[in-house]
Amino acid sequence: MSQTQTSSQTHDVVVVGGGLVGKAAALLLSQARLSVALLAQPAVASPGGGDMWDARIYSLSSSSQALFERMRVWQAVDPARVNPVYDMEVFGDERGSLHFSAYQAAVPQLAWIAESSNLERALDAALRFSPQVQWLDARADALEVDAAAASVRLSDGKTLRASLVVGADGAHSWVRSTAGLDGTVRPYEQLGVVCNFRAERAHRDTAFQWFHDGEIIALLPLPDQHVSLVWSAAVDHAKHLLALEPQALADRVGTFSNGELGRLTPVSARAQGFPLVLAQAKRLIAPRVALVGDAAHVVHPLAGQGMNLGLRDVAALGDALAGRESFRDCGDAAVLRRYERARKEDIGSMALTTDGLHKLFSTSSPLAKFVRNAGLDSVNMLPFVKKFLIGRALG
Repeated sequence: MSQTQTSSQTHDVVVVGGGLVGKAAALLLSQARLSVALLAQPAVASPGGGDMWDARIYSLSSSSQALFERMRVWQAVDPARVNPVYDMEVFGDERGSLHFSAYQAAVPQLAWIAESSNLERALDAALRFSPQVQWLDARADALEVDAAAASVRLSDGKTLRASLVVGADGAHSWVRSTAGLDGTVRPYEQLGVVCNFRAERAHRDTAFQWFHDGEIIALLPLPDQHVSLVWSAAVDHAKHLLALEPQALADRVGTFSNGELGRLTPVSARAQGFPLVLAQAKRLIAPRVALVGDAAHVVHPLAGQGMNLGLRDVAALGDALAGRESFRDCGDAAVLRRYERARKEDIGSMALTTDGLHKLFSTSSPLAKFVRNAGLDSVNMLPFVKKFLIGRALG
């Protein structure tokens, strides 16, 4: 992977953003024999390793795992730090419960739980060996588009010219704003509180989720009886949780999870928090610009589908570019419209589902409690409905 720079360079695609989605986009498009410039800071050493685990843990659907496999990245992921999910237990705030089983749904697993750093190391290695990728440690300062190409001026004064600019630069996307694609943002007035524990009891490769007084507590299985917490809590409560000593937080989680996994022991530093919002770009495309991942959409994490949604963007964009006619370049308006159409239903339905579930479980009225708890029990008795829901989650 070349890191040399000249005053002006030409590529097929410039990818802005160096998170998992941006790196995946750069690698997938480079494997389609497109020349790619990736604007991202160099990878940093992982905080994980040994008994320590990243704060950023992802639940990867079958479609995400298949994409990594297609890019020959999954084979390089450390299997000792990845855990399959074979079952999922969901508990209402009163009596309702719901059980999903990979065996009953006739699928190998419901999901894979993996650290961000584990996935990034594998992506970084693949990117370093790709002659089609130029990784630039630079910031984009200006974007100009004409009929023939897009020009990205960098902070050091150099310019990149490409047929297409891919905005993979997160929820506060510079590309989205610069391209005039900013849309709606609705805060949930919640923070996501994340950290990791070692459980006294085996988690049995099961993901657990509890709904409690408008908040959602999820424990995701990691190897060697470790679990990852994602607690969607009201802002004031979340700040209180973040201020707790690690063991005090572990004890609080144990209480709210009804001691399902026995005593929990912290294996990371203090918990981290991030604001929860529902966000949607005005459109996924603009002239010679395409958005992927959080730059395009942000959903509530209660279903663990944010990263999967972004990786499906990457796969769809790759398909649109690979399937374009020979007379169209990567930024052709017709090609980008195909990408946008391919993603519209999936993004819309996921946003609607997660937002609807949040509203249902954040309402404290007796009627809402009855409906949601009775609903869990009802779905639990309908195998065909459960199989449909698992299919949606698998992507």
